[in-house]
Formats: sequence, structure tokens, C-alpha cells
Amino acid sequence: MKKALLASLAIIVLLLAASYAFIYYVPYSEGTRSGELIKISRKGVLIKTWEGEISQGISGAQIFSFSVLDKEEEVISKLDEYQGRYVKLRYMERYATFPWLGDTKYFITSVELEDSPHIR
Repeated sequence: MKKALLASLAIIVLLLAASYAFIYYVPYSEGTRSGELIKISRKGVLIKTWEGEISQGISGAQIFSFSVLDKEEEVISKLDEYQGRYVKLRYMERYATFPWLGDTKYFITSVELEDSPHIR
């Protein structure tokens, strides 16, 4: 009886660990998005995460929401510096997320300043 219980518990723990590893390390997609950086903030009550938004259309017609991992300190400082400017974001989309990682499935891996196509 104890062996069966321990074996079941071990299988459950292994399945949870494999699920977490898959969600964290295997990207669903990768790509870039450009737009005006309209928001970057650290939010949450118990678990603080970095969240942001870029506007991809005229007058905020299309908003792209994203998260940034705490370990991406350079990206966070650049986003803070580029607030209100036109940026190009490189992101990784995950299959799902966890509350301690961020609110969205889109995680920014790099950011660079870009010329706005609206102002020439």
C-alpha cells in the first residue's frame, strides 16, 4: 500500500515538473513587434511582475501586452528609458504562463529604439 502511494506521488511530481519545464523552456513562437511604448510597470500584490504595452495602431487601436522576466534587467532599464517612444520588441511566446512569471504569454527578450513610421 505504501509503495503504491509513493509511486503515485512520484509520478505526479514528475508530471508536474515535466509540465513546468515544457511551459518554461519550450517556446510556442518567437517574433518581433513594433509600436509606441505606452506602459511599463511592476505590478502585483504578493507576486510582483513587470508588465507593459505598446500601441501598434493610430490612437491605440491595437494594443500588444507583454511581460518581462525579472532576470532581464537590461531590457527593463531600456523599456523604462524608452517610455513614450517607438520601439521594436523581440519576444518569445509560451504555451501558458504562471502567476510568478507574468500576466501574459509574451515575454520580451530584447528591445531597441526605432524611428516612428508616423513621423518623417
